[in-house]
Amino acid sequence: MSSERLKAFSDGVIAIIITIMVLELKPPHGEDFSALAKLWPTFVAYVVSFTYVAIYWNNHHHLFYLVESIDGATLWANLVLLFCLSLLPFATAWAAETEFAAAPMALYGADLLACATAYLVLVRTLLRAQGAGSKLHAAIGDDLKGKASLALYLAGIVASAWKPWAAGAFYIAVAGMWLIPDRRIVRILAGN
Repeated sequence: MSSERLKAFSDGVIAIIITIMVLELKPPHGEDFSALAKLWPTFVAYVVSFTYVAIYWNNHHHLFYLVESIDGATLWANLVLLFCLSLLPFATAWAAETEFAAAPMALYGADLLACATAYLVLVRTLLRAQGAGSKLHAAIGDDLKGKASLALYLAGIVASAWKPWAAGAFYIAVAGMWLIPDRRIVRILAGN
């Protein structure tokens, strides 16, 4: 089965997720910049979550450049990833509404951990479907960055109980690690 329909469906779901998140950005009720400043938690939460969704979209596309065929397990693994991503607008809104309180930051981290785990499962499912000698196997390797992300999410969830701002720092650090598209795949695509 070709991956084109899976990619198109995923693009549509991700576009809807971004649309839902941006709908949380309501204009202020005042007419000066001080009214706008009161919306800082919503704007910060939106920027971080938009960045995460963009990272997943970008890496998802890079990942599927090396996929020659997909199977039913891949379809389900992809749907689990999309499900986890679809919870991000809710977690984002709650974190912003509470100005990043402990429980919402823990939930936000738990959703990010779920997204990362689902992505890891998707990658492992694709690796199994493509076979040991595939270009995808050559590109993915040990995936140290993926494993480090899981550890940092767990650290953020634990930190949220004492210092919610520290949890946010962990989550932003992980996003920073992934801002540049996966170079391993780019190298394989370039033939290096």
